[in-house]
Amino acid sequence: MMKGPRFFKPLDFGAIGLALGITIVATVYLYARRGTETRILIAGEGKQWIFPQDAGELVTVPGPLGDTVVKLEDGKAWVLSSPCTNQTCVGAGAIRAHGQWIACLPNKVLVSIGKSGTEGATDGPQGEGLDGAAW
Repeated sequence: MMKGPRFFKPLDFGAIGLALGITIVATVYLYARRGTETRILIAGEGKQWIFPQDAGELVTVPGPLGDTVVKLEDGKAWVLSSPCTNQTCVGAGAIRAHGQWIACLPNKVLVSIGKSGTEGATDGPQGEGLDGAAW
């Protein structure tokens, strides 16, 4: 009399458990390192600014067409004025949530809200870095 096929052998369960354990440890390690503070990120031609979301600032961002003016207030960011012809960035209104963005493509300006960590600082107020997922 033949026995039916066995799909798993005893060592298969050990290999599956080891793979699950490595996956769980890697996930916890990667996500625990991310910054949790939301920032307003502004990028122009060759320059970047990073502000806390609660900053109250008026930022002039130079671009190939002229200056784009970005207002930061009460956790929101919006483009006050831009030299571009279509003014889509001005009409976009304010952004306030993680993942939202405003772009002035003709003037090469991007305003976004994302999370930042502490690595790779570029022109931030206290040298904060960008989270790679934000860009």
